[in-house]
Amino acid sequence: MGDEGVRDSPYHNAPVSKWAKITKRLLSRHPLSSQEIVDAVRSSWDAIFESRIGQRDLVIGQDIFPEPQIMGFLLHELIPIELAARHPGEWRRCENSGEKDLVYIPDPRRSVEIKTSSHKQQIFSNRSFAQKPSKTKKDNDGYYLAVNFQKFAKAHESRPDIRLIRFGWLDHSDWTGQDAPTGQQAKLRPEVELYKFLTLYKLPG
Repeated sequence: MGDEGVRDSPYHNAPVSKWAKITKRLLSRHPLSSQEIVDAVRSSWDAIFESRIGQRDLVIGQDIFPEPQIMGFLLHELIPIELAARHPGEWRRCENSGEKDLVYIPDPRRSVEIKTSSHKQQIFSNRSFAQKPSKTKKDNDGYYLAVNFQKFAKAHESRPDIRLIRFGWLDHSDWTGQDAPTGQQAKLRPEVELYKFLTLYKLPG
């Protein structure tokens, strides 16, 4: 807990009881509004089902039913494109591995990492996110957009939807890597999920 990255965290030395207040303050300073984030995520999700694939105009949700990893990848790619189209010259998608997924051109410190998951609430990452980044690697501390979505249960059933959209701030120390030496996944501690994200949208019901 004594390294420079932890000391630079806006949550440094703050008790868990203060985290929610700090999170709200951080998000109030961000250039994207809550409503715009929700609109961009939902528009990107809709775009997946409105697209036509190949010469046969195959439609996702009608002709093909991709696994969650593919749906998550598409959503992850489309959100930055959607926001860049809305704000040309202000936002853009990442161009190299050293950048966040969604880059804020005027101030890269406001850039956003995007995580998608078919889990009902949790998000996951590569185990490397739990490690302090080197100077040549992407800084894993900062703003995060977390999107949880439904997966296809069975072919030709109702279209899956966005379950949960959250926005917050994470530090690399918030991620816990798997104990197994071969484990490549990292997850967030429960208190981090609760207090370092704000819920922007939750699927009714």
